[in-house]
Amino acid sequence: MDFITRLLRTNSGHDVIWVIVDRLTKSAHFLAIREDFKTERLASLYIDEIKALGTRLDMSTDYHPQTYGQSECTIQTMKVMLRACAIYFGGNWDTRLPLVEFSYNNSYHSIVRCAPFEALYGRKCRTPIAWAEVGERKLIGPEIVQDTTDKIVQIKE
Repeated sequence: MDFITRLLRTNSGHDVIWVIVDRLTKSAHFLAIREDFKTERLASLYIDEIKALGTRLDMSTDYHPQTYGQSECTIQTMKVMLRACAIYFGGNWDTRLPLVEFSYNNSYHSIVRCAPFEALYGRKCRTPIAWAEVGERKLIGPEIVQDTTDKIVQIKE
């Protein structure tokens, strides 16, 4: 996780973006927060938004190259996407952040060879536009668990 600070304060009072990246699936969460949020509020927000069950916090340092750079690359991509949204749609950046997160998590990533959403849930994201795609395979029950497990094994390899 990382923070993007010193942003232009929005009408809602947000001036920081909290970036949280899952190292396995590369899925990311972009949370609009305020610089004056206390640790207790951040912890509560993390539990509410990320569902922290089974989460292990690994801090990156200069001496742990396996984690170094991952959030930085995500942040760079997110900034470009957010800038494009702000220019195209206008308004405050915090109102566009969920759209950027959705787009980021549904874009192909060469490292995991699929979109982070697909890596995390074992299936492609179904937006209202794609609800009636012809020939779409429907997974139910144990099939979805097996498909997700297979996807995670593929990512780990």
